[in-house]
Amino acid sequence: MDGDVRLEVSDGVAELVLDRPAKHNAVTPAMAKRLTDLCRTLDADDAVRSVLLRGEGHRAFCAGSDLNALAGYASAWHFRNRIEYSTAVRGLRKPVVAALQGWTLGGGAETALSADLRIAADTLRLGFPEVQRGWVGGGGASQILPRMIGQGRAARLLMLGDPIGAEEALRLGLIEEIVAPDALLPRARELAQKLAGLSPVAVQSVKAAMRMAMEAPLTTGLAYENEMNVLCFSAGDHLEGIRAFNEKREASFER
Repeated sequence: MDGDVRLEVSDGVAELVLDRPAKHNAVTPAMAKRLTDLCRTLDADDAVRSVLLRGEGHRAFCAGSDLNALAGYASAWHFRNRIEYSTAVRGLRKPVVAALQGWTLGGGAETALSADLRIAADTLRLGFPEVQRGWVGGGGASQILPRMIGQGRAARLLMLGDPIGAEEALRLGLIEEIVAPDALLPRARELAQKLAGLSPVAVQSVKAAMRMAMEAPLTTGLAYENEMNVLCFSAGDHLEGIRAFNEKREASFER
């Protein structure tokens, strides 16, 4: 349905599709609520081991929040208490792969940053144009970007608001791979499927430890990493990993 978020689940991979291609998949408040609800549901579903996030159509991953909807809030207080969709994606405990193409702007770019792995078509145009419209993004870019790429590079993107292409995004470390447009979904699905086949305890522990590294001092992060390591051993998946290594086969992690 136009203006919605579609969910497709297969073989442990949940595919979340921003399905509003006529508007570059710009997010309305209703879409933000649905995406947030779906993220909560997927996190609680043990059958789902990884998440793939993409936009419908070929022109955009997501152009951010629908500007007309932004103008429709009754007051600044109502806007303050909005549902923030990039935060919902960032809050997923399970690994998230984002498949990016075309316009990936504002809240759409912040949602992409909230994923764990970003695969982009060479058509990518990624940017944070909020400053050119008279405001600052509210989905995390000003906090995440400096940690990812440094203060000066983040300032250029956030304070000027001009979009960059796939090659520069790769050079800056904002995406992990560039592929041709027709290879985007197969490659993203391949990675999501590989993540789904790994130990969910191990993958989610690694993700939690890396997120801690974004926030905590080194000594705190190192201690947290060790606790995640102990958690993995207590879950017992390491025994299957050792057996598979000795038997020269792929490990099979059932949960």
